[in-house]
Amino acid sequence: MLALYLIQVGMSEKTVGLIFTLTLAGDAGISLWLTTSADRFGRQRTLISGALLMVGAGLVFIFTRNPFALAVAAIIGVISPSGNEIGPFLSVEQAALTQLLPGEKRTQTFAWYALAGSLATATGALSGGWLAQGLQQNGFSALNSYRIVLAGYALGGLIMIGLFLALSRAVEISSVDKVAPQQLFLGLHRSKSVVMRLSGLFAMDAFAGALIVQSLLAYWFHVKYGVDTGVLGTIFFGANILAGLSALFAARIAKRFGLINTMVFTHVPSNIFLILVPLMPNLPLAIGMLLARFSISQMDVPTRQSYTMAVVDPDERSAASGVTTIARSVGAALSPSLAGLMMATPLLFSAPFILAGGLKLVYDFLLYRSFRSMKPPEERELR
Repeated sequence: MLALYLIQVGMSEKTVGLIFTLTLAGDAGISLWLTTSADRFGRQRTLISGALLMVGAGLVFIFTRNPFALAVAAIIGVISPSGNEIGPFLSVEQAALTQLLPGEKRTQTFAWYALAGSLATATGALSGGWLAQGLQQNGFSALNSYRIVLAGYALGGLIMIGLFLALSRAVEISSVDKVAPQQLFLGLHRSKSVVMRLSGLFAMDAFAGALIVQSLLAYWFHVKYGVDTGVLGTIFFGANILAGLSALFAARIAKRFGLINTMVFTHVPSNIFLILVPLMPNLPLAIGMLLARFSISQMDVPTRQSYTMAVVDPDERSAASGVTTIARSVGAALSPSLAGLMMATPLLFSAPFILAGGLKLVYDFLLYRSFRSMKPPEERELR
């Protein structure tokens, strides 16, 4: 609803684009600051602070049409123009979960955590759209219907504050585990080198993945095969369901073969399937390759998150998750524009598939070579 709302209050598409850019930049900066401070400032306090920023941004977007005020709210608030989760929540929550869970249950829990988030995101998009449409059919103006949806966003932040206030003190790092601030770099100490290497690799993977974001995939199928929007919606609904379910199987595989092996050896065939999509001679085979790719493409997500939490010290977990998440965001920033340039050239129309798959295979090789000997604690105990 966000772009539709800002157009309704009288903004131009150019201004909306600028505000979205500021929003994404602000989210990255605020998230990095909060997550790298969370283990010292307090995880519960950090989560509450993020929820307060979310409420504040929602209220400003509802009650003012001033572009400057909206830009300020976009920069320092927590509001998502992409529909994906933003803010410090994921990083801090995963650090807290890691502290509360035995190592052998961490990956499975992260898989359910990711699936629950995906389903909640889909439900939010569906309910927000139908709520706005239903209100307009019952006499509300478009502007007021969008304001009510934004009010629901702010209300969601208030509910989150209540939930975070009820958190156990067990999610916090004990004072004896804390390191003096002058010894920290972005909230990291002993694991700084590990996190920086992981961040570089994850940025590379995200750059490659963003070459074939879902909207560009849909455009490619539409131009190449003339697929209409209804069929595209069905294709990607099925693809995303398969991707969500694939994450659940990752924990079982990781328990038997290890986190790094699962990350790499499920990712490699996924990337080969991606390269094969534009090489297929007809639409059914291209769709088949795409669905095959999505059916294993997300197995590295909970395993990647679980591995990052496992190989750093307890008082570095929020910072490690925040730094690696921001690295992925930065890595993905320029890829869609590069993919757009390639798709605008007939000879390079399918090149994003080849480039993305190739770069991801290089990422898999470098990740395996760099970290195959660095086992998480639960895997070292089994040896």
